[in-house]
Amino acid sequence: MAGAPPASAGGQDWTPARSVAGRANPWLIVGLISLPTFMEVLDTSIANVSLNHIAGGLSISYDQATWVLTSYLVANAIIIPISGWLTEVIGRKRYFMISIALFTFASFLCGIAPNLQVLIIARILQGIGGGGLAPVEQSMLADTFPPEKRGMAFAVFAIVVVVGPVFGPTLGGVITDRASWHWIFLINVPVGIASLFLVQFFVDEPEAVQEDRRKRLSKGIRIDYIGFALVAIGLGVLEYTLDRGERLDWFSSNTITITAIVAAVSLFAFVIWELNHYDPVVNIRLLANRNFAISNIMMFTVGAIVFSTTQLIPQMLQQVLGYSATDAGMALTLGGFATLIAVPIAGKLTDKVDLRFLMFPAMVVEAGALWYMTGLNADISFMDASMARMFQSIGLPFLFVPINAAAYMGLPPSQTAQASSILNVSRNLGGTVGIAFSQTMLATYSQEEQARMVYQLNPFNQNYVDWMDRATSALGGVGQSMEARMGVLYQLVRTHATMNAFLDTFHIMMILVLIVSPVALLLKTQKGAKAPPGAH
Repeated sequence: MAGAPPASAGGQDWTPARSVAGRANPWLIVGLISLPTFMEVLDTSIANVSLNHIAGGLSISYDQATWVLTSYLVANAIIIPISGWLTEVIGRKRYFMISIALFTFASFLCGIAPNLQVLIIARILQGIGGGGLAPVEQSMLADTFPPEKRGMAFAVFAIVVVVGPVFGPTLGGVITDRASWHWIFLINVPVGIASLFLVQFFVDEPEAVQEDRRKRLSKGIRIDYIGFALVAIGLGVLEYTLDRGERLDWFSSNTITITAIVAAVSLFAFVIWELNHYDPVVNIRLLANRNFAISNIMMFTVGAIVFSTTQLIPQMLQQVLGYSATDAGMALTLGGFATLIAVPIAGKLTDKVDLRFLMFPAMVVEAGALWYMTGLNADISFMDASMARMFQSIGLPFLFVPINAAAYMGLPPSQTAQASSILNVSRNLGGTVGIAFSQTMLATYSQEEQARMVYQLNPFNQNYVDWMDRATSALGGVGQSMEARMGVLYQLVRTHATMNAFLDTFHIMMILVLIVSPVALLLKTQKGAKAPPGAH
């Protein structure tokens, strides 16, 4: 396809009457609705580097402090899939403002929390309030811009969703070091208050959207209690399982075994129930649309890539090279700027080029970046680590922006809210699965690499004998002690085994990305896919 996708590809019923801009400049509205979403996305990672400070400030253990992350992710996982239904029932602008208000109030509670219990409750409320922001913004963008102009609109959304988690650890480290951990939450308050006023005065609730809501309410509010319970339990428990699994040693823990079974049964029952329910809380029938299904697969992959590497790279720099949390976060910053530069280019091309010719090469670039990371070693410089991240970050906009544009092809505008919620579930779930998978692989490979290296340390290995002789001279009088030499040697083994484990993890992730890459070529871009049954 040489040109932009036809209007039918993006939803044959699109009309300017659905725009939330009203008489205002649409790009002004994009900035206004992106601000609170950026703060919410930032909060998914800003607390990561502050857990030690939180633990010390509240006199709790580090493991207890990790509940600050888990509680937020679980609340997010529960609210995102039903945000489309809540939008349809409450009203999109009203629900967006309620979400901002709850997120802002909860951020204030987090900042003044006197103990862990209050902090966890506040983080749950923050997750509930923040969970609806990204899906609603995405829905607003899809309704405000015609298909041939959505590329640039979703480019702005890419800055929010992709760059936010990258700058989160860096900003969190700086704020924690310069002020205190309380301010990583309190900075949301003035931004949230300003966003409430700006949305109230500048964002419109289009008549077409209000009419959709009136039609739904005219039939009475049918609450799918069973569907809501199943998706809340299924995704909430799954989030807990993936987040805590590595800490509890997965299925050797009775708790993880039980939660995994509960999550699997609940989600299976949820799919069966929703497919046979007249008015489902999550319209999973939308996945019958090929483009939408493929877009969700690709978005899941992007989430896995972004969140897993955002955690792996600083973790590698801290554990192997001894970087501080702030310096490790700064190593990601160059990649963030690379993404900012690439995003507008991706937005322009999305409106003009066959989306398959953007997504497939971008996946290959991501695989190439992971392959480049497998060539790192324990002697790399700060710039080496930054360049590795930058190489990866360049390709991300050429995935994220086209995926969002392709997702709405063939879907009726009345379903943009439901589609946005499902797409954001894929991104978040991909991130959680990516982190859980990469951390499990890292732990497994660390044990294997260390066992392999230790096996070779014996008097029959000439390299071992030569090293011990050199260590005796280098350590002087201390070197005469076998314990001293073995202690130094063990530290070297651990360092190299850990580094090799990171490289092995990058390698397996590269293979998985290459396996998923051809899926992008299955998109329909020349003709709009037909809306799936039950979408209207």
